[in-house]
Amino acid sequence: MEKSQHLPERIKKVWKISALLSLVVGSVMCAVIYWVVDHFDWPGWINYIAWMLVLLDFVVELLIIPYRYRFWLYQITTTDVEIESGFFLHKQTAIPIARIQNVTLQAGPLFQLFHLQSVKIETAAAAHEIAGVLPESAVQLKQRLMELTQEEDVNAS
Repeated sequence: MEKSQHLPERIKKVWKISALLSLVVGSVMCAVIYWVVDHFDWPGWINYIAWMLVLLDFVVELLIIPYRYRFWLYQITTTDVEIESGFFLHKQTAIPIARIQNVTLQAGPLFQLFHLQSVKIETAAAAHEIAGVLPESAVQLKQRLMELTQEEDVNAS
């Protein structure tokens, strides 16, 4: 797998629902702030600021979805796993195959709903995640990484 891979298009729907859930949680927090402002004679502008921040967060989360999708790439080579994200805040991570200790597949409720999985790659120092790949791709990634780590172990011996 020498070519950089994008996440599947379905991940955009997950990100939209995640933004909506953030809006719901923020709205509940604003309702609590409204109650506190009303019952403890706090300044009313606190409630307006809270609502503006929640709405701003929701709008920004929705607006960056195409940006996130376009610049989120991953690639498996014979020597490392490369994860790349962002344009303005560009981040490239290379995880050497020799350092990989564990590969885990997981899927929370939203990922299960859209038939997606996360591939969690653990080293002694950190854990990295390729979040939102198709289940068959996730299994292939895990198998490929396990094969490469076994080959690396044999070569190191």
